Amino acid sequence: MAKILVIDDEEQLRDLLKQMLSRDGHDVTTAFDGVEGIRVFNEFKPDLVITDIIMPNKDGIEVITELLSKNPKIAIIAISGGRRAITAEFNLESAELLGVKGILSKPFTREQLREAVKHALGL
Repeated sequence: MAKILVIDDEEQLRDLLKQMLSRDGHDVTTAFDGVEGIRVFNEFKPDLVITDIIMPNKDGIEVITELLSKNPKIAIIAISGGRRAITAEFNLESAELLGVKGILSKPFTREQLREAVKHALGL
């Protein structure tokens, strides 16, 4: 299946996503923030990146922008639960405008994740 990079500062969610995607046969690696995510992206060369929007050090919008500038064809799924006065919808609409292949608002189901992954990978 696909090589997938999951970038999220919430350890429990990051681990859960890795577990779910690995069970579906994907080769999954993770990163805890955007800075580490960019480094891992360059080493791992994933087919798909799933990134949170609100993270420390380098947020998801910065990650998406940088990844798409390096590889305009990379499949990216943006995820967000929103925080403070910024809603998840605003975050995800911003990511969509940048050209991500899918968006998921937290919390999402395993089936929603599977469908987003299939769509982003063109399966």
